[in-house]
Amino acid sequence: MTFQAALVAAYHTPSLNSFADRPRKAGKPHKVIITAIAGKRVTIAKALCKSHQKWTAATA
Repeated sequence: MTFQAALVAAYHTPSLNSFADRPRKAGKPHKVIITAIAGKRVTIAKALCKSHQKWTAATA
């Protein structure tokens, strides 16, 4: 489930798409890139919970 969420997030969120560009250009495998995006999403979610904020595209 997390894999699919990371795929959708990478496609539809410009900040995560640009985050994925660096390892993509370095020739990293697709699964490695998606796993990094999933971890980034967890980090963002934890930061939002800690600061009691809601998600906006400018947050990332």
